[in-house]
Amino acid sequence: MDFGEARGVGPYQTRALRHVAAGSSGPAVDPRLRITLNFHPDRTASGGRPILDALAQDGTYHSQFVTGTSNGGLTAHPGGDRHRWESRIFAGAYDEAPAPERPVYGALNFRRQVVGAAPRFGSSHLRLTGAALARATFCYPDSAAEPADFGVASGMHLIALAEADERDALNDYIETQVHGGVDLARDTEALVLDASYRGTPVETAARRLPCPVEWHPGYRLSVRELRRHADYRGQEYADLGARVAERGILDPRIIGDAARAGRHALQDLKMVWHTLARFGAPEGAGTACS
Repeated sequence: MDFGEARGVGPYQTRALRHVAAGSSGPAVDPRLRITLNFHPDRTASGGRPILDALAQDGTYHSQFVTGTSNGGLTAHPGGDRHRWESRIFAGAYDEAPAPERPVYGALNFRRQVVGAAPRFGSSHLRLTGAALARATFCYPDSAAEPADFGVASGMHLIALAEADERDALNDYIETQVHGGVDLARDTEALVLDASYRGTPVETAARRLPCPVEWHPGYRLSVRELRRHADYRGQEYADLGARVAERGILDPRIIGDAARAGRHALQDLKMVWHTLARFGAPEGAGTACS
């Protein structure tokens, strides 16, 4: 494929895509698979705006280099880890690029999970159109782990690697870098929300986006189960989850309310979310969303 012909792909993106393609091999990605961008829909973007309000206003899903926010590490700045990882992966293609030109991160939903491909980063997700595959690059494991295995949609062997690996369920995603931007009206099939947000301001805000809203059954974990798995992220986070729980239950909406209240460190609440995501996934989390 001539990457330069893909929609939204300019010189920076073309150079990055060609570099990864030159070192990729394996079967083509099934065109029925989708890239998902997992995130927490009740958090705030730069300037303190609710993230869904920012998405509705901008119409674009931006990278961490633009937003300054992340559900992973905050290292997207000159000299930071994300900047260094991108320089290595893409042979310096983005070293001088303006922040809006840099890739957006998601994951390939090769397991066809209703909760998206990488719930580690959020309970809800944007599901991109099949066309986005053509301007994506892939790596396994996550770029933070300095991976040596990469691919593009026309040829990659990463699915076999991921399926054979024995990583924790929150870490076995195939990281995806989407080049050329994510325009919500053009590039998304749906925003898929956790059921805990039904009837909340999150649903109201989501209805203003230029893409359909869908639902998955929702994450839910009792405090009793949370305490049974205290060793997963640590006793202090199990105790924190028990304190913020409502009527002995944790779900994404409850953790989001705690995050906005500002009484607990966001990094601590992230550990609570990891435990909920790992042990409170909805039934059918490994099947496709219809």
